[in-house]
Amino acid sequence: MKQFGLIGFPLGHSFSKKYFTEKFEREGINAAYNLYPIENVSQFSTLTPNDELCGINVTIPYKEQIIKYLDELDETVAQIGAVNVVKFIRSNEKLILKGYNSDAIGFENSIKPFLHSYHQKALILGTGGASKAIYYVLEKLGIEVTFVSRTAKQGVLTYDEITEDVICDNLLIINASPVGTFPKSDECPAIQYQFISNKHLLYDVVYNPTETLFLKKGKEQGAQCLNGQEMLIGQAEAAWKIWNE
Repeated sequence: MKQFGLIGFPLGHSFSKKYFTEKFEREGINAAYNLYPIENVSQFSTLTPNDELCGINVTIPYKEQIIKYLDELDETVAQIGAVNVVKFIRSNEKLILKGYNSDAIGFENSIKPFLHSYHQKALILGTGGASKAIYYVLEKLGIEVTFVSRTAKQGVLTYDEITEDVICDNLLIINASPVGTFPKSDECPAIQYQFISNKHLLYDVVYNPTETLFLKKGKEQGAQCLNGQEMLIGQAEAAWKIWNE
């Protein structure tokens, strides 16, 4: 039986396991999807001897750290700098681990129908692996991006620097951080929501809960709001295609 799985830590709530298990049952696919909650990315090497393992997804906090353990990178990954899909390629008794990024595919397909001509500038809240895929897509779409982080970095705004003018100038705001994820659903990124308008599009990569506090506060101001569900489905289907090419 072919096996697939997810590495990350912690993995208390996994969209991927539920999604792929249901997909395999629904489509009559003889495969299994398992969770591998490894506390250190170096433990990834303990999985590779499994000859039935054909591919894995990678989530927080290993999307960047995993790269040094891979043999090859898809050209998109080389530009993004983060991996969320690893394909196990076995040829002539040799194992080749190749990294891909399906987050970018999932994000682009989910957000494009909701973009308007006035969405020229965007704030990305968070600087982790997911933010890199989002930046790659927005740059490709010609949208100017500013990163926001809790810690001061060159070329990055801190939350204290997000003024009324900054919010009014950036009509697309994306939460690419895990803030607001269950069970900490009462938390949200620290921006001044009173300056959000009905021209704003707020996008949260968090999918649990369905409506995060970030999105709820945006909706109260009349903003259009999207959660990460469609991005997740899109990246999962793209991963499945990669594994079976």
